Amino acid sequence: MDLIAPYEYNIADDVEQYAGEDEKLAIRWLNEAGEKKDVTYSELVSRANQYARVLQNHGLQKGDRVIISLPRIPEAYVTYLACLKAGFVAIPCSEMLRTKDLQFRFEHSEARAIVASAKAAAEVNEIAGDYDARERQFLIGEKGSGWLDLEQLADGESDTLVRSETTREDLAFLSYTSGTTGNPKGVAHTHGWGYAHVETAAKNWLGAKENDLVWATAAPGWQKWIWSPFLSTIMLGATAFVYDGPFDAKKYLSLLENEGIRVLCCTPTEYRLMAKVDQLASYKLPHLKSAVSAGEPLNRPVIDAFLDAFNINVRDGYGQTENTLLVGTLEGMEIRPGSMGVPTPGNTVEVIDPYGERCADNIVGDIGVHKSSPALFKSYYKDPDRTSLAYRGEWFITGDQAYRDADGYLWFVGRGDDIIISSGYTIGPFEVEDALVKHEAVKECAVVAEPDEIRGNIVKAYVVLKDKAYDGLVEELQDHTKRLTAPYKYPRKIEFIDDLPKTTSGKIRRVSLRNESDHTKAKR
Repeated sequence: MDLIAPYEYNIADDVEQYAGEDEKLAIRWLNEAGEKKDVTYSELVSRANQYARVLQNHGLQKGDRVIISLPRIPEAYVTYLACLKAGFVAIPCSEMLRTKDLQFRFEHSEARAIVASAKAAAEVNEIAGDYDARERQFLIGEKGSGWLDLEQLADGESDTLVRSETTREDLAFLSYTSGTTGNPKGVAHTHGWGYAHVETAAKNWLGAKENDLVWATAAPGWQKWIWSPFLSTIMLGATAFVYDGPFDAKKYLSLLENEGIRVLCCTPTEYRLMAKVDQLASYKLPHLKSAVSAGEPLNRPVIDAFLDAFNINVRDGYGQTENTLLVGTLEGMEIRPGSMGVPTPGNTVEVIDPYGERCADNIVGDIGVHKSSPALFKSYYKDPDRTSLAYRGEWFITGDQAYRDADGYLWFVGRGDDIIISSGYTIGPFEVEDALVKHEAVKECAVVAEPDEIRGNIVKAYVVLKDKAYDGLVEELQDHTKRLTAPYKYPRKIEFIDDLPKTTSGKIRRVSLRNESDHTKAKR
């Protein structure tokens, strides 16, 4: 499959073809209060042209970076599309970021403007220092001192076509990693990367088609939002369903039923909590034709629950901020629960040994992406040394480990630094976690290594229970784990906690739990 975009290329061009159909729906929006708004493709493109002109009128030029921090609202789509059309580089920032997080992005990216909600603006207002972006602060949704009203300014602008003469090599997005250790890394993606993402991940994995109603639950501010809610819907002529409200398993299931969602993309955590809803099959989802999950491996009980209740296979996938959906269970292929699937068409992904060579089947190694893969990032922004260190020969090393079976399916083992070596055994945390969450009392869990004088490390599990009935469960959960996986993998220690530490993007911060285990051990 050819994933190389034409040399003269702008991602936004793909949306223009749908703008001529006045009634073709681009966005169906709903908030927690029940307010609704529909946006057609014609309206989306026209408004994006107006936004782009406002930014240009305030001195922004092709290649300038724009920080965007907005909630799940139609204006997020308009803002990103406006930046693409004008050749600006969009920097996604979550509304949950705090002042120091935003200040780092201001400094590192040298952004020249920011488009924000009132929530994000309050954090920006606390930033000390003279930054270029502070001279071009645009607010959406409310008015604020020192901030320009982007909506009001756009009302007075022409909606005629705005298009920058970009190439596939020009930057389109600058996304920052979660930064679980040290400062986040700025990941630079080009217009050509966007083309490759749509051709491989959107079409072969998500499975969205023109006119499908697609609900991808990721919030603006994260690379996953660019992946699915944004690029994988409006670039294909589908309708993006946007729910601006907090997660609630029953509410999500009701929306799936009442809205007639055709394509669903959720986090593993959202799927797990929905799967645990009583009388799951009482919800009727006849319209749902494709359901996918990415972010971390999905547990077998969740896959089984959705198959039993709705006759739909939830298909797993794997990717990173630095690339796209690299490995997945694609539409129509055999599902092997527990496996991430196979490399997506056009991307060269292998399990690599320490010498940069392909591992034999069933041997654990590092997941590597060949440097020729078009869906790979351009570089870590302003950090050539870090970029170079991420490669082993011709392979970008993801930091995750897996093995490949004889049929080419990849099986996730864990993060390179999450792997537990105990008494000479190599133990992947996911395998233990997968066993634990199959116990009816467990809501969530995370497994880490705890230093041990005899074994080097032991497996320790942090468990969040549905109900706080702790007595007698430690031994029960240990025996339960032994029954479902190799006995040497069971957690020798279990600690019950109220909540797992997570990054602002919702991923479990195992590094925090490891540090806690190290600290507790050191005090003894």
